[in-house]
Amino acid sequence: MEIDDRERLLRRGARVLDLGAAPGGWSQVAAERVGGSGRVVAVDLLPMEPLEGVVVIQGDFLAADVQAQILEALGGGKADLVISDMAPNITGNRSVDQPRAMGLVEAVIEDAGLFLESGGTLLAKVFQGEGFEAFVAAARRKFGSVRIRKPASSRAESREMYLVAGNYRL
Repeated sequence: MEIDDRERLLRRGARVLDLGAAPGGWSQVAAERVGGSGRVVAVDLLPMEPLEGVVVIQGDFLAADVQAQILEALGGGKADLVISDMAPNITGNRSVDQPRAMGLVEAVIEDAGLFLESGGTLLAKVFQGEGFEAFVAAARRKFGSVRIRKPASSRAESREMYLVAGNYRL
């Protein structure tokens, strides 16, 4: 909510795709803020409890059948906002965990055109470390504006950050 309060990403009537949605915190907030005229689609490998105002899809967003389900659930259009709060299963080894986390968010950037409307916004959890600067540079090539945010709710010692990339260019 802190990021949305600052960035005003969740607007009434918006179509939102939440990748890595379990257990559903972002999806709940999105459903409340976009209202009944909006649409929220939550996707995760893990099962999720049903959420009011949210279409839940269990599966890998990179799989063709899941991608078809996502587009159908979005109502035939694309999302105005894609949220990626994905993280790999953590091993505790930063040299393994950070590149795996970066690989997930790189896949989101690479496939953004499948789900994101021209002019749309991506909000993605990222971790500082090897590959971070290259990732931000790649985002800048696809989006008109790119900002990095660290919410107050994130521990100071955490490498967790959020990339807010707006004005997607197809």
